Amino acid sequence: MKRKILFASIALLSAVVSQAQLFSTTNGKVSFFSKTPLENIEAESKTVLSVMNVTTKEIAIMITNTSFSFPNKLMEEHFNEKYVESEKFPKSSFKGKINEAVDLSKDGEYKVTVTGKLNIHGVEKDRTIPGTIIVKDGLIQMLSNFKVKNVDHKIEIPTVVTAKISEEIDVMVDLKLAPKK
Repeated sequence: MKRKILFASIALLSAVVSQAQLFSTTNGKVSFFSKTPLENIEAESKTVLSVMNVTTKEIAIMITNTSFSFPNKLMEEHFNEKYVESEKFPKSSFKGKINEAVDLSKDGEYKVTVTGKLNIHGVEKDRTIPGTIIVKDGLIQMLSNFKVKNVDHKIEIPTVVTAKISEEIDVMVDLKLAPKK
């Protein structure tokens, strides 16, 4: 009897796992922008990893901090060495879940919020981030614009350059996910 229950449980678990539909990308895009009267700073990474489970509406995003490219190599060096300390904290990430009841199997554009944990510079913060999900022809695009405060992630800006770096950084996310095989 115990053996039958065990096999039934394994079969049920296998059915649930196989029904989980995963979408992913390895070439998502995340960019950020800091605007001040003295200087604008922008950077972009085009090698963002992301996975979404459309069954559970869970999302995971990971960025290697050194993948951000800047128009100015000195800015890139300062970003990696002084601000996010990429050697000590090589990755930034977000793990969360879509709050709204959306049917991601149907084409459409959905305004959503995702609640989860944003980890930058080794500091994890609870966040609810707004975004748009566009489902079209079996693909999913996730778009979001939000702000990150340096102080929230213990990113210290030296006094000598505080006029050149905004206290809040604008972050833009554009992920195009396809079914994971």
